Amino acid sequence: MSIKYQDREGSITPPYLKPGDKIGIVCTARKISKKEIDFAVKKIKSWKLKLVFGNTIGESLNQYAGDDWLRAGDFQKMMDDVEIKAILCARGGYGTVRIIDRLDFSRFKQNPKWIIGYSDITVLHAHIHTQFNIETIHASMPLSFRTNTKTALHSIRDALFGKKLQYKVKPHRLNLEGKAQGQLIGGNLSVLYSICGSRSDLMTRDKILFIEDLDEYLYHVDRMMMQLKRAHKLRHLAGMIVGGFTRMKDNEVPYGKNALEIIAEHAQDYGYPVAFGFPAGHISDNRALILGRKVELVVEKTGSRLRFL
Repeated sequence: MSIKYQDREGSITPPYLKPGDKIGIVCTARKISKKEIDFAVKKIKSWKLKLVFGNTIGESLNQYAGDDWLRAGDFQKMMDDVEIKAILCARGGYGTVRIIDRLDFSRFKQNPKWIIGYSDITVLHAHIHTQFNIETIHASMPLSFRTNTKTALHSIRDALFGKKLQYKVKPHRLNLEGKAQGQLIGGNLSVLYSICGSRSDLMTRDKILFIEDLDEYLYHVDRMMMQLKRAHKLRHLAGMIVGGFTRMKDNEVPYGKNALEIIAEHAQDYGYPVAFGFPAGHISDNRALILGRKVELVVEKTGSRLRFL
């Protein structure tokens, strides 16, 4: 049995992958066909990993990849199979929250494995961090591989195979300077907002929060940030990282600020560093982030640096 590593923060690192390992691909939310992920299949095989397709790939029930029980059962099977060393979610959309309480993590706790995805997969990231303090990987999914940058795809491989991750980001006019260390948590802002008060809700004290989002009205971004603020999710952070906020929408009467300016307004009260323009989220250059891992965030006039410790 592989030995898992527990860091000083108490988080558990699943065993890193090696050539010949098996990686499962499943759908926890919206449906997808094998044809839509053919590019990703070739890419993953080039990493010398063996692919195992879940029963949800190619399955369909309205917008979902099968009903809730099928999607939950497919993910459960991948979690319980000791030969599967990582589970890659094929796409997001909506639906993961419908299955999270049907999952039994008993075997997963004993033999952790990497869970990879973003967007709707934030439910899994948050739940696994809050309940078990096991690291997961916020990264691109097979549906997007074809349009991702080479750097983004390399970062997934590097994270899975245990290579050190470190990112440098250009300066941004909204950056708040400073230096901080803490566990990296977060994901899609809409999903984080939707799980507030649930068993999957994130505890944010002394942690570095990453957020990103897609296709939201600007006033809704403000509503979600107000929820985090009123729930004291922002007050005790060590720092914040803001990724892509893409395809934002406005009303006929303009809101008056863009999404990043809304976030900056809410974050400026607390004095911790905030890095804007980070390459992660619903963008082509979607870099891998190891959630639950202790990181160092440095925000200076010359730009931002994120180093995984």
